[in-house]
Amino acid sequence: MLAQLFSDIGSIWAKYGTTYLTGIGNTLILATVATLIGCIIGFICGILQTIPYGPKDGFLKRFLLKLLRIVIRAYVEVFRGTPMILQAVFIYYGLPYFFGVAFRNIWTVSIIVVSINTGAYMAESVRGGIMSIDAGQFEGAKAIGMNHFQTMLYIVLPQTLRNIMPQIGNNYIINVKDTSVMFIIGFQDFFAVHKMVSGAVFKYFPSAFLEMGGYLFLTLLASFLLRKLEKKLEGKSNYELVNTDQLVLTAGTYSFSGEAPYEEKNKDIGGEKP
Repeated sequence: MLAQLFSDIGSIWAKYGTTYLTGIGNTLILATVATLIGCIIGFICGILQTIPYGPKDGFLKRFLLKLLRIVIRAYVEVFRGTPMILQAVFIYYGLPYFFGVAFRNIWTVSIIVVSINTGAYMAESVRGGIMSIDAGQFEGAKAIGMNHFQTMLYIVLPQTLRNIMPQIGNNYIINVKDTSVMFIIGFQDFFAVHKMVSGAVFKYFPSAFLEMGGYLFLTLLASFLLRKLEKKLEGKSNYELVNTDQLVLTAGTYSFSGEAPYEEKNKDIGGEKP
């Protein structure tokens, strides 16, 4: 039984191996580009949700920030609460139906769908990452004269990025798998190749077995590389503290150029130190 399975897999790969590799490449490109764009969307939404305001601020500022938070909250809830496959159907088929806007490029639609879906999840991750930063760091930055933009750019966001890196990696791995739903609009990813090949050779399970192994390899490789990146961002595990002040020279390290020290001058004239 296993011999027959691997024989079928070998024959399928020999005939359609290049097509499978093309599908893998399309999957990785879509997942990578969409995750990067989704992270940018998530950071923008997360930052906008954490801009502080109070009664002393002007009415216009308070109104705009409240409106932004309502819009972002609606966006997050809609795209986290609906399946990506239906989002793809709505954008690709629904926009022409309601607004007469038609997308001719499948790549464009696929990137848009996966990006905004990823951005909805990343928005909450970024907001939580910013809120997890100790309030004392905000107060310290304010005490030394930093405004909110400088505080976020130089103090808060670098720490937030490091803290949410596991979530970014998790979203990337999810996108590698979830790009498979884009076959519904005709995107030729790894899963779409499986659908095409299995229909051509009438051997569904061998092709599915090959597909499952391919996805497993991609996700394990992504997990390995992302863990390496996380360790890189964490920095060294041990640090050596400087116990001496580098601005103060220790005894015996002074050098004199020019006139001799006081003791040497007295020695030459036979005098004594007072």
